[in-house]
Amino acid sequence: MRKKLTGYDVGALLYCPANAHTSIADALVAQRFPTPFSLAFCLEDTVRAEAVPEAEALLETTLGRIAAAAEDHTFFLPPVFVRVRSPEHLLRLAERYAPFSGILAGFILPKLFTENCARYVAAIRSISRTASYFYMPVLESASMIPLETRHAALAEVRDRLAEVSGAILNIRVGGNDLSHAFGLRRPVDRTIYDLGPVAAILLDIVTAFGARYVVSGPVWEYYAGPGWEEGLRRELELDLLNGFTGKTVIHPSQIPVVNELLRVSSRDYADARSILNWDKDGLVAASRDGERMNEYNTHYNWARRIVLRAERYGTKP
Repeated sequence: MRKKLTGYDVGALLYCPANAHTSIADALVAQRFPTPFSLAFCLEDTVRAEAVPEAEALLETTLGRIAAAAEDHTFFLPPVFVRVRSPEHLLRLAERYAPFSGILAGFILPKLFTENCARYVAAIRSISRTASYFYMPVLESASMIPLETRHAALAEVRDRLAEVSGAILNIRVGGNDLSHAFGLRRPVDRTIYDLGPVAAILLDIVTAFGARYVVSGPVWEYYAGPGWEEGLRRELELDLLNGFTGKTVIHPSQIPVVNELLRVSSRDYADARSILNWDKDGLVAASRDGERMNEYNTHYNWARRIVLRAERYGTKP
């Protein structure tokens, strides 16, 4: 039932606590959410530790209802992910939710870093013997903060994940967790890039992982009130400019904004197609509109990313 996914397919990832919104299966069948989007059921930081067993049971019921509906109805079925609490939790849930592998795309691995990366990799390898899932590590641990060790630690995590790179769908970042570590919070008229200490870590993550994986942008926590949409647009523009693709969202109202910003300008798309289908004698040429230079050797990677986005989210004037 699941199609092959890439990191570009995740797009707007809508988070939902696993023990809330028990009617979400009905909402999916009725197509009440803007599309496209991906769906994450969280069993980690949105659920109190004592409530986890009940949340797991509720999620099992929800996944069963979604799977049954998908057998009987045609509707937009987003890629579905479960956010676990630890490598050991991942192993247990992969077994518990195995009957729903037809709709369950994979798992989100929170606070993955040097202290637990090896255990997560071992769990992924163990699960892969009997099931095929995708995984999305979230780099949000306060262990990334020390300047003396950050770069080496990011490289260590990158090299560890390379052992299971085919199963890593994309890399996610925890902007709010990192902001919390510094006691910071961006207002609605500022972006994560205005929080210098946090932005520095996020850009280091892109530097370490961006050449190999799609890296998704941090959550935007405003979804109503004055200026929320303008703020989200502004941050998404900076996300894309700095190498992030996609966004964690917390409310359906944010999905159309993310999808709109993920669309590619017709100018960029035309140039990207021209670069990928280069048929000129030299390796430098004017763009189709004659306003900028296209160079095959230096713009090829950019062009590939633009086309991959356009194939999934379309183009705009």
